[in-house]
Amino acid sequence: MFKKTILSVSALLLSASLSSGVLAQANERDVAAEEANRELVVTFYERFFNAHETEEAAEVIAEDYIQHNPDVPDGKEPFVSYFTGFYADNPESQARIVRSAADGDLVWLHVHSTNGEDDAGEAVVDIFRVEDGMIVEHWDVIQAVPAPFANNNTMF
Repeated sequence: MFKKTILSVSALLLSASLSSGVLAQANERDVAAEEANRELVVTFYERFFNAHETEEAAEVIAEDYIQHNPDVPDGKEPFVSYFTGFYADNPESQARIVRSAADGDLVWLHVHSTNGEDDAGEAVVDIFRVEDGMIVEHWDVIQAVPAPFANNNTMF
């Protein structure tokens, strides 16, 4: 009975060891690829949302771009058209990237978006999915910057 228990425990430990090795390999990150994705998104963002180069910057947007913001349509051309019209109506619109991060095929931007000097703006977290050097999907979370603050911290 004791030998069976030892063998069973040994088998479990071996199995756990092999499984954790497989999991460790699966969780290895390609930091160079993540950084390339982050740089792609940051460059796109600066050109598209700050320089308002909607046509030029959109060269890295996939034709079948998936949009999760309920106000913006799916697809590259509808996305470009939407923001071309938006910038025609809001030429002072700016989106300052405060910080960015990447993990696998996802890139996060923490942004202070404003529409002119007197606008307190919005705190935005944009999440982009990159595939084969193209931006293929986007999510965002948007919160108005309040005044006054209940603390001495900023949202950025």
